[in-house]
Amino acid sequence: MPAALLLQSNTLSPGVSLPYYYVAEHDLVGATFFFSMFALLGAAIFFFTERSNVPRRWRVNMTVSGIICLIAGISYYYMQGMYLNLHITPTRFRYIDWLFTVPLMCTQFYLLMRPEGATPGSLWRLFLGAVWMVGFGYFGESSSSYWSILWGAVSTLGYMAVVHEIWFGPLAKLVDSCPNEDVGQAFAYMSYFILIGWSIYPLGYLTMPFNLFENLHLNRNLVYNFADVFNKVGFSLVLYCMARKVANRKKVAVKKLKSLAVLGQIGHL
Repeated sequence: MPAALLLQSNTLSPGVSLPYYYVAEHDLVGATFFFSMFALLGAAIFFFTERSNVPRRWRVNMTVSGIICLIAGISYYYMQGMYLNLHITPTRFRYIDWLFTVPLMCTQFYLLMRPEGATPGSLWRLFLGAVWMVGFGYFGESSSSYWSILWGAVSTLGYMAVVHEIWFGPLAKLVDSCPNEDVGQAFAYMSYFILIGWSIYPLGYLTMPFNLFENLHLNRNLVYNFADVFNKVGFSLVLYCMARKVANRKKVAVKKLKSLAVLGQIGHL
């Protein structure tokens, strides 16, 4: 079967339901719904399980990471059903997913910097910017081609507000003065996910009014499915890796103290 056909939407009649194994073998886009669902649900289990293995400061972040991946994984369960059985793009379910998970991802920045003095004002600006971006983005994707350009531009204002708060706002200033290098490094990596990783979504958005990827036979769902896994799981893994780095450093420090204590006791003998 040509690769172009694999990238196109299912063409069976609306009344026909496909067995899952058939879709996974003959429809690349349909298979990515399964891939995304399993990756996100597996990540949720991982973050919930590992929550107790990170320092106390990072546990709330791990809990939120697990919730983000769990919501997205459950959403993908319903989205793949709509795509495979109804043969429609699950735009509404996708935006319901984003309406919950995108503000939660923005909340992670506030939670990370709260011990350093972050104020609730930063949380509200991030939250409102994320809701604005997702809400007007939905209007754009559910409108005609010309209106989608207008709503997309309005949606971008919310995205710019989030970027400004993270890169130039009070949170960025707190990071600059933060004595904890691990926190600053985690914040920086997460910021790049927002600046670069989230740019994947406008690429998918541009396929509507301009048919940008039509000649490549690239389905918009394919772009969104991989982007969701990359951004949600990768974003959360940054926090986890930094938290584990801190935990390992503390273990090494404790071992050194114990070794010094033993050597001190031997010296007194």
